[in-house]
Amino acid sequence: MRTIEQTAALREELASLRARGEIGFVPTMGNLHQGHLQLVREAKRRARHVVASIFVNPLQFGPEEDLDKYPRTLAADQEALTAEGVSLLFTPSVETLYPVPLEQQTRVSVPGISSLYCGASRPGHFDGVATVVCKLFNIVQPDIAVFGRKDYQQLAVIRRMVGDLAMPVEILGVDTVREQDGLAMSSRNQYLRPEERALAPGLYTTLRGGAERIRAGERDYRQLAADLRTQLDSMGFRSDYIEVVDADTLLSPGPEARCLAILAAAWLGAARLIDNVEIPLAAAGGSSQEESSR
Repeated sequence: MRTIEQTAALREELASLRARGEIGFVPTMGNLHQGHLQLVREAKRRARHVVASIFVNPLQFGPEEDLDKYPRTLAADQEALTAEGVSLLFTPSVETLYPVPLEQQTRVSVPGISSLYCGASRPGHFDGVATVVCKLFNIVQPDIAVFGRKDYQQLAVIRRMVGDLAMPVEILGVDTVREQDGLAMSSRNQYLRPEERALAPGLYTTLRGGAERIRAGERDYRQLAADLRTQLDSMGFRSDYIEVVDADTLLSPGPEARCLAILAAAWLGAARLIDNVEIPLAAAGGSSQEESSR
């Protein structure tokens, strides 16, 4: 695996790879865990060559968020990606991706969907995500790009951007990789103190309980979400939001919804945890299985 920092050098290497097969792309912020590596494995399964990037994107962090202390573990990440057979790793500096001051940087905005849920709690976050992903897509020009379903709203934003801007890249979503106790793997889990780590799987347990109620026939989604927030807060979380949404639109479910998702974000100490579950409505009678790994 070659690690490349500059755009021109990366494009030169990509031209050679592209002549020999499809390119799969996995953009990350580093501090890689098994969830990231599962994305790499899916990219490798679908494309001949895999390119990864590591870039801690300042545009998607708010002024009071953890940009400066976000964990950076490049040497370990390089070792892990090499073991997975990645062809190229792009590690641009902020100056490489954003050669003008950040306040003057052209930005990509995906209206509507970006202002909900995490977007309401983190204003401007998804503009930062859309901007950096758009820029990376323009540089790498992949055939396939792979993202995790743990970041459910992010995946929806990227899919909308790709569709609206007619980008010739297929977006793949990969199920959430979890610890043995159900906690979704995340780089921010290391912010949890031992006693908080013991409580953290309660987020997923709570969402699965909500999914069970929907499968049993409950359709008062607003009351269900309120009940789940109360449950989380009683366990020691500080719930940011819990919402039952149409999995396709991320809006309130209508009678035409075929699949629901329960989306949640909650604070536990210094860590803001996000998670989700999907519930096909056909499963309400027990005929389908919940995609419980998401």
